[in-house]
Parts: sequence; C-alpha cells; structure tokens
Amino acid sequence: MVSVQQWTGREASALRAALRMSTRAFAEHLGVALRTVAKWESLGTETQPRPDTQAILDTALSRADTAAHVRFDALLFPERKAARPADYETWTEDIERAVVCVSRQDFPFASTLLNRWLGGHDPHDLDDKGLYLYGRSLVLLGDVQRDQGAIRGPLSARQSYLTARAMFSELDIPRRLAQIELSLAVVQEMSGQLDASARWYEQLAADERLSRRDRARALLWIGTALSKEGNNAYAATVMAAATREFEELGEPEDWSVAHQKLALAHRGAGNLTQALHCIDIARTTGTVDSPMQRVRVDTAYGHILLSDAATRNDGLSVLDQAAQVARQYGLSHQLRSIEGIRKGQQG
Repeated sequence: MVSVQQWTGREASALRAALRMSTRAFAEHLGVALRTVAKWESLGTETQPRPDTQAILDTALSRADTAAHVRFDALLFPERKAARPADYETWTEDIERAVVCVSRQDFPFASTLLNRWLGGHDPHDLDDKGLYLYGRSLVLLGDVQRDQGAIRGPLSARQSYLTARAMFSELDIPRRLAQIELSLAVVQEMSGQLDASARWYEQLAADERLSRRDRARALLWIGTALSKEGNNAYAATVMAAATREFEELGEPEDWSVAHQKLALAHRGAGNLTQALHCIDIARTTGTVDSPMQRVRVDTAYGHILLSDAATRNDGLSVLDQAAQVARQYGLSHQLRSIEGIRKGQQG
C-alpha cells in the first residue's frame, strides 16, 4: 500500500477524500481543529502539518481499509493507468505464487505479492478480468489476515472478504460468492459466534453453488462449531458423515483433517480411547506438512494427552512445541488457542 514520507495539505486532503469524510468528520477522526483541516484544503502543498500531526496522519492511513488505500493512491497519482490486459498474466502468476506462500505460512511475501496489485489499481477502472483478479487477490489477503488472527476490524479478514464479495456479486459469479460466504462463516466461528456460524455452515453444506468438496467441508465445520459449544456427541456424528464424504471424494488431506477434528469431539465427549485412535490417524496420514497443519495436529494431540493424568506432562511438552512453531510463523489465533487450553487445565 502507498505510504507518505512527508505530509502536506495535499496528501492530508487526499486522505480525507479517500476516507469519504467531510472536513468536520475528518477533523474529529484525527482529533485536530476544524480550521486545521480547512487550512490543508486551501493551501495544499504550501503547508505541512506539525510532526505530531504527521504521526496522527500516518496512523489514520495505516488503519484505513484496502478500498480507501486504493482511492488514496488514485487521488495522489491520477497519472497511473489501470492495469492493461498484458499485465493480467503477471497478476495471475503472482496470485498463484501467493497461494503457495499462504499454504507455507510465508505471510510477509504473500502480502507483498498481493498488495503490489491491490495498491496499484482502482477496481473501478478495471474491466471484468481485472476485477476478477482484484477479487481473488482480496480473498487471498483475507486468508493471510485470518491465519494471522486478524479477523475483525478495518484491516481484517472479514473486511477483505466483504469487499471481495461485493466484487464477485457485481461479476455475478455464484460459486465465488458461496466460497467467500464459507470463509466469512469461518471468521464468525473464530470470533466466538458459534451458534450463528453453525447455522450458516448448515445452509452452505446444502448449497449447490459450492462444489461437493466445499459442501463436505461446511458439514465438517458444523461439527467444529458444535464441539466448541460442548455438543460433542452430535458433533462427532456430523464429523463422521463429513469424513465418509471425503473418503468417497478421494480427498486424503481433508479426510486426515476430519480425523483431527473428530478426535477433539471424542475428547470432549470423554471417549479418550477413540480420541487417541482418531488423532493417531490424523498424525500419520496427513499429506500436507505445513506449519499451520503441524500446529493444529499437535495442539489437538496435546489437548487429548492433557485429559489423562498419566500423560499430562507429555501433553504439556507437545503443546510447548506447537506454541513454538506458532510463534515462529505468526499464527496468533493458534497461539491463543494453545494458551486457552493451558489455562483450562490450570483452572
């Protein structure tokens, strides 16, 4: 995203316009006098805010959402042209590279690849192909933000997904819309809205806009939300149905992940023997060795081991290893889950 080395009235006025605020609302937003904003508007490059106000403007820009950043860039650099069709191949390649980076939890480089396009073009100036690529980039940026634990707020997964949903709605691509709704349901679950997310997953599990695999994932996540609510017996039944669906589809990684989640449902229901059986399957059959998946499996395994006094120390050791990997890769949400498990055991 664009940054400002030295603010003048021109940049400050552009930020106000990008945020779509009146001069009074902008003054209140920054905590400065209305006459100060009026001065920026009238004098432009001939006036520079004081150093403390420069810092305030920096903060306001950093907290602006992606759409505001795009408008700010367009206002400051109107000579920049929209992406040409010739650029689309490179943009597509960068999206493919970003997908790989996200799967490996290389979040900084994934963000760099995506923001070079999101920050460089106004979606209103793009044709349908460019708008499609912009929407895909926003979804991937949302995945980065979600995996890092930034799920709500202006610079969050939820905001990126909502902006992308508006674009795919304009393009009338039902499958992409349904996939974004599935991601938004995940964000809702991560925010602690378990009952609402379970209902949304239930709707999506029967949504013909989604592929059979995505519908099976929605079914699995119904069980995840139910398990977090403490309804473990029913959650295990739902998850078992999703597991059979993944087996029929020939999706080994999803099948392995389903066993990991099924193990936690059995643990919650007090069936430690079945929980250990399922987590052993998850630990030995996973086909994707990413930091995220290692942390998830180890967290589940440690949680199960902690449930038995005889294996409690082993559980703490496994959780320590999971926490170390989570810190290394910036997996904030997973780290909070591990801390929550530890506190629960201490309580």
